[in-house]
Amino acid sequence: MTTYFSDKTFRFLQALARNNEREWFHAHKADYETHVREPFQRLLTDLQPDLAGVSLHYRADPKTVGGSLFRIHRDTRFSRNKAPYKSWQGARLFHERFRETPAPSWYIHLQPGNCFVAAGIWRPESPALRQLRQFIVDNPASWEKAAHAPAFRRRYRLGGEDMLVRPPRGFPTDFPFIEDLRRRNFIALRDIPDSVVTGTRLRQVLARDLQATAPFMDYLCAALDLEF
Repeated sequence: MTTYFSDKTFRFLQALARNNEREWFHAHKADYETHVREPFQRLLTDLQPDLAGVSLHYRADPKTVGGSLFRIHRDTRFSRNKAPYKSWQGARLFHERFRETPAPSWYIHLQPGNCFVAAGIWRPESPALRQLRQFIVDNPASWEKAAHAPAFRRRYRLGGEDMLVRPPRGFPTDFPFIEDLRRRNFIALRDIPDSVVTGTRLRQVLARDLQATAPFMDYLCAALDLEF
């Protein structure tokens, strides 16, 4: 079995959080490449057959630019926080049509003490959000199976921090999943211990997560008229 990340991965990210400056990053860029980006690219490559076994419409792209990996650089243009770098590394397994239409994705987050895997769609714009809500109202039994099956909920939690104060207008207030209609994000996620991230079974663990969250992703794709 293969290992991808190590204690050096987390030590680099911890040091970056303490020294979030361009001069420091450029002096330690080789460590970033060796312990963060390159192993993440290998993981994405190795996940490709596992992802294809779940959906042929999703991609795990290891390209340095324009692929699954998010940039380590922060966009500081509209933020009061001018720190130039993120103190984590993330990657998304994206739908082949994500550049032309809102689409759910899988997301892998690498951060000391806060690693997780997620599936779903984050902050869709209003038309897509309304489409998702209406689909849930029209297909409640399938939503219950996809998002509230006991085995699924034992392993994953639905992201619920960003919700409307009241149910959205135009939807029935007596709907059995009215709390879900308050969501602005439709995300299922699970924490992953650092020891698993640095261990030999990381790919197998993530492959299991792809399989387990496939019905949830399939439902969201159906709601947004996407192939799965």
